[in-house]
Amino acid sequence: MEKRNYIPLIILLAISLIGVFVPNVPTQIVTEGIDSGDTAWLLVASALVLLMTPGLAYFYGGMVNNKNVISTMLQSFIAMGVISVVWVLVGFSLAFGDDIGGFVGNPTTYFMFQGVLDAPAWGTIPFALFAMFQMKFAVITPALVTGSMAERVNFRSYVLFMILFGIFIYSPLCHMTWHEDGLLFNMGVLDFAGGTVVHMSAGWAALAGAMYLKRRKSLMDDHVLPPANIPFVLLGTGLLWFGWFGFNAGSALSAGPLAVAAFANTNTAAGAAGLAWVLFDVSKGKKVSALGFCIGAVVGLVAITPAAGFVTIPSSLFIGTIAGVISNYVAHLRTRSTLDDTLDVFPCHGVGGMVGMVLTGVFASSGVNSAVTDQGLAFGETSLFINHMIALVGVSAFAFGGSMLLLKITDLILPLRVSEQDEKDGLDVSQHDEFLVEA
Repeated sequence: MEKRNYIPLIILLAISLIGVFVPNVPTQIVTEGIDSGDTAWLLVASALVLLMTPGLAYFYGGMVNNKNVISTMLQSFIAMGVISVVWVLVGFSLAFGDDIGGFVGNPTTYFMFQGVLDAPAWGTIPFALFAMFQMKFAVITPALVTGSMAERVNFRSYVLFMILFGIFIYSPLCHMTWHEDGLLFNMGVLDFAGGTVVHMSAGWAALAGAMYLKRRKSLMDDHVLPPANIPFVLLGTGLLWFGWFGFNAGSALSAGPLAVAAFANTNTAAGAAGLAWVLFDVSKGKKVSALGFCIGAVVGLVAITPAAGFVTIPSSLFIGTIAGVISNYVAHLRTRSTLDDTLDVFPCHGVGGMVGMVLTGVFASSGVNSAVTDQGLAFGETSLFINHMIALVGVSAFAFGGSMLLLKITDLILPLRVSEQDEKDGLDVSQHDEFLVEA
């Protein structure tokens, strides 16, 4: 065994050893201002958001060919381990620690979750619960990226990229958008549950990954295998849809009318987008497909995420429909290009997130959420919309450019792409010595 194979284990042991010596005994658990109902709801919402990552594993795993199902699913599952450790170590501090220039938090503020258990309440919930709720967002974001690099990415390299992405792309974006001193927050940019922080960042990173890794050999040889298991995709969609209620309604951070509005908007947009996707297919002479409805529904969930707690239910119907049509069209354009975004992550998450960001700037209403100080374009005000357009360009450049740089750094340390033979054999066997047993 090569000596460098021990390095990841040594790093984890070192991090764990630091945890033994870091004093983190709470002086006093804060109970003042804590609402038990809100706390119960956020505990449930946090679990729902975590469930989305296994849901994503089934969603992606069903769409790749049968030689890459296990590898693709594991790329999502491993994020629950890797990012959980990174978040406790330094990720939460980078996202919500003391502000540094409006771009990132101080990595020492909550290093190893110091002071998290005995910090003042975040609104009406324990601060530690807020930290754990936010962790689930950090977990799924790099997992979303994997769909663009499926069937050809080196597993160890992906794990390294995921760590770098979480530290240098996700956490700064989270800080800029949701920290009270963050650059985008102070611009007035609205992102209720992560359309910018999660989906745009993942979408642009996915585009960078697809461009960097280039096309699969099977695609160049015109020998692409069909999806391995459509029922897996249906199951994954169901888990994602279910978990998304925690993602969006949980972002109200309380069990009240705002959570109900976000819940209703989430379901409405998902249903509308799923229908819009398949009806757009039908208008082009295709048949209604299970895969099409599933992808469309997820696009609707993506698009409503930034707007969920800021818009009315009729607006969510429009947002879902428009997002479904636009993402379908962009996915169609992608198939006619040389870009090999295996599972159309950029057309679905990147474009869906951008559509949601733009339309949040159009339909956001103070009548839905008093946090909206500048209303959307539909109400005759322009400042919010303009700020969203500026942020859209800035976030896109940061996420794409930063991801491309991190991919290059990762590739220099560990080659990102597997060998041609490993790709031909399939990543299940070549990366993990496992394989899917067909019934």
